[in-house]
Amino acid sequence: MLHQMRLQPSPFEKIKNGSKTIEVRLLDEKRQQLNIGDEIIFTLATDEQQSIIAKVTKLSRFPAFKDLCMAFPPEQYGSKSHEEYVAMYKYYSSEDEQKYGVLAIEIKYLGGKVL
Repeated sequence: MLHQMRLQPSPFEKIKNGSKTIEVRLLDEKRQQLNIGDEIIFTLATDEQQSIIAKVTKLSRFPAFKDLCMAFPPEQYGSKSHEEYVAMYKYYSSEDEQKYGVLAIEIKYLGGKVL
């Protein structure tokens, strides 16, 4: 199955250059549809003409962003320290975090895509 998600410039470039191999998301209804082997088209939020494709290689569920971030080296999810999980609250509320839990989407970059 093919999924679509938007990314800010920094995580977009980190996936593209291979330094970010885990995308962190809320385990909401949309992410509950993900399966290993699916592909994700990540579109650059600031330029929707740019996109990249990645394959889902593993899915790991956690109750909270802090738990997820402590389970992996920060570089894998595009950060410099474990404490950067607090940045996720710019995008998601703590209420939604408690309601859904969170998901580590391990990915393999497959290349760019022209829309």
